Amino acid sequence: MSDLEGKKLLILGGNPETIPLVEIAKGMGIKTIVTSSVPQDPAKKVAWKSFDVNGMDVPAVVSLARQEQVDGVLVGVADILVPAYCKVCDALGVPSYATQQIVDIFSYKDVFKATCERFGVHGVPEYYLDENLNPSDISRMKFPVMVKPVDGRSGMGMTVCYKAEELKEAVAKALEVSHCKRFIVERYMGECEDCFVYYTFKDGYCSLSGIADRYTTDEQPGLSRVCLGATYPSKYIKNYFSRMHDNAVRMFKNIGIKNGVLLMQAFYEDGDFYVYDPGFRLQGEAPHLHMKAVNGFDQREMLIRFALTGSEGDVDLTRQDDPYFRGKYAATLWTLLKQGKVAKIQGLEEADKDPRVHTNIQRIHEGDTVQESWIGTEKQVLNRLYIVCDTKQQLVETVKEYQDKIKVFDENGNLMTLRGFDVNRI
Repeated sequence: MSDLEGKKLLILGGNPETIPLVEIAKGMGIKTIVTSSVPQDPAKKVAWKSFDVNGMDVPAVVSLARQEQVDGVLVGVADILVPAYCKVCDALGVPSYATQQIVDIFSYKDVFKATCERFGVHGVPEYYLDENLNPSDISRMKFPVMVKPVDGRSGMGMTVCYKAEELKEAVAKALEVSHCKRFIVERYMGECEDCFVYYTFKDGYCSLSGIADRYTTDEQPGLSRVCLGATYPSKYIKNYFSRMHDNAVRMFKNIGIKNGVLLMQAFYEDGDFYVYDPGFRLQGEAPHLHMKAVNGFDQREMLIRFALTGSEGDVDLTRQDDPYFRGKYAATLWTLLKQGKVAKIQGLEEADKDPRVHTNIQRIHEGDTVQESWIGTEKQVLNRLYIVCDTKQQLVETVKEYQDKIKVFDENGNLMTLRGFDVNRI
């Protein structure tokens, strides 16, 4: 019997990526309560109890937590809910891995970039522009540029502009989804290599758990380049250790991170890394699934335990964590869909019996409709396959095999899947 048997855990957010978190908690004997503003959210279907309270409505969530006499609170896979999570925990006096200072830094891209620069961690080069769209400011820009809300996530509100005439509409789009009504304009880094770094924190110790090369689609011009997959370890891992890791660790220590998990995306160009879009919570990309498969510890269990006890348990990161994946090679393969109604899905059933595939997370099913507003965001993701192989060549072959196998058709028999990435880049 688990020492957490019968404890009540309130989880904020009910999207498909939060389902595994609920399942893990249930497996530990914990009574899970999921709340979100969407009644049909998938994670609610697997929870012990569910409510339709918006996770961003702090007073309402606090009231719900007291009503249900919960023992702890945890945010699911949703960046937008992290600030509310921190406030709810403070109000209830239960453990939170985030502090208000950390939340303020990671919630706004402009604040995050300024903090990074203080410690020698470079952000994407930025251009000054305000809502007045001053011609003199625009004249200093080198196109293309990326316009995005400072508090946006998952590609929402982002636009690539190739000429000045496109800025007005792009700024309006960014401000429409920005809660704080602020936007930034950055150099468009579409031709650079893309990667992400993933850290685990336990009792003040900072461990680099993984660094991956990231591949994005170029089939949707003018929109955010949604991920097609990632491979571990990155071919730039040694460069990262020598150029940026120590500065990042100093920054994390200074802003007070002691527990939790953090992913930072970064562009790589001419030996330098340019970080962007931090996420201080479990990710939709779910690197923690590879950590579990290769290194044997489960970050979800650590966060659940912390929420209920204030401790992440007895995991020894100095011994168990290895960003080089113990000599193995791993990939996360995303399948992206075009707009339309899904009539038939092929190829996924084989993954369930394949020893090279340890996990398949499916978001969209037959009968679902991919809406126009989803295109250019992670909502157009059919599924993510998690693959581990003994050699890089085996990984290349496996990724290519599933890129060819997985096909989705609409009601008229039209292919809905976008092209995968070039496996030779691995």
